[in-house]
Amino acid sequence: MTIDTIDINTIIHNYRPEKRFTLAILQDIQNKFNFIPKEAIFIISDYLKVPASDIYSMATFYKALSLKPKGRHIIKVCNGTACHIRGSNTLINELTDLLNIKPGETTADGLFSVEIVNCLGACALAPVMVVDDKYFGAMTKDKVIEVINEYKEAVENGK
Repeated sequence: MTIDTIDINTIIHNYRPEKRFTLAILQDIQNKFNFIPKEAIFIISDYLKVPASDIYSMATFYKALSLKPKGRHIIKVCNGTACHIRGSNTLINELTDLLNIKPGETTADGLFSVEIVNCLGACALAPVMVVDDKYFGAMTKDKVIEVINEYKEAVENGK
């Protein structure tokens, strides 16, 4: 993937060159590229006059930020107590088999990333899966297949 440094510079120049804007800049870059490109760390460092190691530390500290490219659709499966008791491991296994990736990885086509989280705050719907910002409750293996197929079809139809 080639990263357009013009896009990175456009984002960072929306902010004054002050260290206090580091996290906001990183979040905007994450939103644009779905990850923080290595080039961005050095561009931000130069702009803010902050060591690249400080930018890197912040980018790796926050779970919402990633230095690895993420999929177009980010799937989060809850493995908290309520979801675990109600079979979230079965969902995780189905997802990893269906997409041929491990948790924390992205499919070869860049369409999906799978993450395991401790709680999604929807225990009454356990087991819960979230795709992007859409919650799916009372999930089963069949529902996992259905949801993944819906997203694949949407992409094929240009949505």
